[in-house]
Amino acid sequence: MTWIKICGTTNLGDAQLAIDAGADAVGFIFAKSRRHIEPQAARAITDALPEHVEKIGVFVDERPERVREIVAQAGLTGVDLHGEEDESTRNLLHSAPVEGRRIRIFKTLHMQEPKEMEFAHTRILAGLYDALLLDSGSHEQRGGTGKTFDWDATEKLIRLISVTARVIFAGGLTPQNVSQAITRFKPWGVDVVSGVEAEPGRKDPEKVRAFIAAVRAAEASLGTAGGR
Repeated sequence: MTWIKICGTTNLGDAQLAIDAGADAVGFIFAKSRRHIEPQAARAITDALPEHVEKIGVFVDERPERVREIVAQAGLTGVDLHGEEDESTRNLLHSAPVEGRRIRIFKTLHMQEPKEMEFAHTRILAGLYDALLLDSGSHEQRGGTGKTFDWDATEKLIRLISVTARVIFAGGLTPQNVSQAITRFKPWGVDVVSGVEAEPGRKDPEKVRAFIAAVRAAEASLGTAGGR
């Protein structure tokens, strides 16, 4: 099944809502954001969640040592590097696992600026990271735009990236358009924030349930069982 992450989690109730609805992962934003959460507050949430649920931290150009420190403090199982990070964070987490855990590491590609992206470079990234997250952010605004990137203009690049990498689709996804993303691109995973919120940092229960139901319905229509 398609891997589903509900990101921008700021409280235990929203995390439990996402899990009960069928999400595979919840995300916590440690970068500057209206959905920012402190590591200790995140830990109070992650400690209360089932072990099988992935807890992913979002970082933007944070020092590798600080990323590792927050991973330990917050009880994370994975990170999404959303800025201009090189491989140093990945190398540190791989060489020094946190509490003996292998940490999943995702790298975000900002699809608002596809002309800056060379396919050869994405092939290198595919070999370094567990998945590549395609988002609608830019240098000015890294994420949380609430807008989709141009699926038509980037379709060829997306299909090329998907040959060598697990792809996580993000950027402006909603219960209304996520099925189209899945049937058109068949990503390994999907990631949503604003599309399931009542307001920044607080989830809308009906939107969360509708989003996950739309993902599963799209899978059923394709007869696929990818992801995870």
